[in-house]
Amino acid sequence: MKKIILVTGGQRSGKSRYAEQLALALAARPVYVATAHVWDEEFRQRVIAHQQRRGPEWENREEEKWLSRLDLSGRVAVVDCLTLWATNFFYEMQDVDEALKGLQSEFDKLCQQEGTLIVVTNEIGSGGVSENRVQRRFTDLLGWLNQYVAARADEVVLMVSGIPVVIKK
Repeated sequence: MKKIILVTGGQRSGKSRYAEQLALALAARPVYVATAHVWDEEFRQRVIAHQQRRGPEWENREEEKWLSRLDLSGRVAVVDCLTLWATNFFYEMQDVDEALKGLQSEFDKLCQQEGTLIVVTNEIGSGGVSENRVQRRFTDLLGWLNQYVAARADEVVLMVSGIPVVIKK
């Protein structure tokens, strides 16, 4: 990728909205890459709310795992989000190391394209340590994936209560 921007923060911190506004400032017709697997009706409603917030200028694509299959060359694209993308690998593989290797490999393949990639993720490890073993394993996976992407990103923005705080520029 020509440029990688990572937007991170807690749930409902304004990450997606910020990423979308940034993409629209960079391109008249950005691409929105949705990684979510819809598990239930409540989540379906969240997806619909996100879709309704975006206007017709967006080209929407859905891909739960194989992001590198998408042709994003020369485009500005928002990938929303690493958390759900990692969930899809983790759910299938059930092994943190295997899932992390798959995610890293797929991210590297995606980044071979020319364009601007704005990646949204969650900081789920900022709270206490979960009593649930599976949640602890997933928190580890996402934390390591976030570190991997942040190291490759040109910019990293932390969203705090709707306010962007630049961490890396």
